[in-house]
Amino acid sequence: MAEIRVPALGESVTEATIGKWFKKPGDAVAVDEPLVELETDKVTIEVPAPAAGVLADIAAKDGDTVAVGTLLGQIKEGVAPAAKAAPAATSPTPSQPQPAPPLQAAPAAKSADAPLAPSVRKLAAESGIDAASVAGTGKDGRVSKGDMLAAIERAAAQPTPVATPAAAVQVRAPTPTDDAAREERVRMTRLRQTIARRLKDAQNTSAMLTTFNEVDMSAIMGLRTQYRDLFEKKHGVKLGFMGFFVRACVQALQEIPSVNAEIDGADIVYKNYYHIGIAVGTQRGLVVPVVRDCDQKSLGEIEKAIADFGSRARDGTLKIEEMLGGTFTITNGGVYGSLMSTPILNAPQSGILGMHKIQERPMAVAGRVEVRPMMYLALSYDHRLVDGREAVTFLVRVKECLEDPARLVLDL
Repeated sequence: MAEIRVPALGESVTEATIGKWFKKPGDAVAVDEPLVELETDKVTIEVPAPAAGVLADIAAKDGDTVAVGTLLGQIKEGVAPAAKAAPAATSPTPSQPQPAPPLQAAPAAKSADAPLAPSVRKLAAESGIDAASVAGTGKDGRVSKGDMLAAIERAAAQPTPVATPAAAVQVRAPTPTDDAAREERVRMTRLRQTIARRLKDAQNTSAMLTTFNEVDMSAIMGLRTQYRDLFEKKHGVKLGFMGFFVRACVQALQEIPSVNAEIDGADIVYKNYYHIGIAVGTQRGLVVPVVRDCDQKSLGEIEKAIADFGSRARDGTLKIEEMLGGTFTITNGGVYGSLMSTPILNAPQSGILGMHKIQERPMAVAGRVEVRPMMYLALSYDHRLVDGREAVTFLVRVKECLEDPARLVLDL
């Protein structure tokens, strides 16, 4: 038999959680066909079949935590047994006559099915007596005017019931048991548990503060419109906004190095390299792949890397090492319509920039009111390391680079 074991999961990752099995014991499998999904702190990995055959058994169930090298199941040689054909129905032999079906009496015609005469409908409406409840004596059981009049007389002859005080209506308060029946309990994925833990740790260990500014996106949008086709033809990727933000952040980080640093015990570690994490939302949760050495990359190379990471993040094929080592993070809530937010630090980093929705607003420009495409920017930072003056200066530099993109080319 061929064994299915937990593969190497990457540097410093020693265990994973069984997400789900794609096959059941007895199912046929092909070589390299995905068998089981493993969830780690960062990524989801599919374990392929090491050989063709039939899945014999499963040693680890959904939700189990398994270490690297743990036996997950076994594959035996052969093919899955075919489903047994249902026995053909035998036709009755002359010696075995089939009993005749019992005769059913024809249903009697109902008066409710017969159309009501206009006079009957009028009497029913005036008296409030349902014609369907009156026995009809007409043809085919129809209710006649006389039937309705007799029914009205019988109703009038009956004594009117005396109303008695009704008991107070008891309104039953909802109980937890009632609500529990409509709830669905789903175990958190390993990735979601890690996200929750890291975000809470960032709040508990840092003195987090957020400063805001706004940027006029007219210049960047004009560049995109002017060079969109030429850029895509040369680099094979669309010209987006994120590349400009990465370049602007790198320039600001070079001027304000504390935002690119981290605290390690009693030491401050200044990073003389610029690995920018780009937050990507997926169905499994938020992941942050890292574009490395952004100060040495062109705008085209940065856009290519971001597009590749975004595609593979949504497919769940990112590698562990591609999400490690970031020095600063950018997150874009604007793609979901967010107008303003306070992003949480990606520990142990000391800064994270939040982009938001571009929205046209009236702005005062040279003494005149003009409608401009504006975006709010938010910089969350660790106040233990970054002073307010440095945080504000950083955000102003980003704003200046985006409103005047020539600064990115001239390094101003």
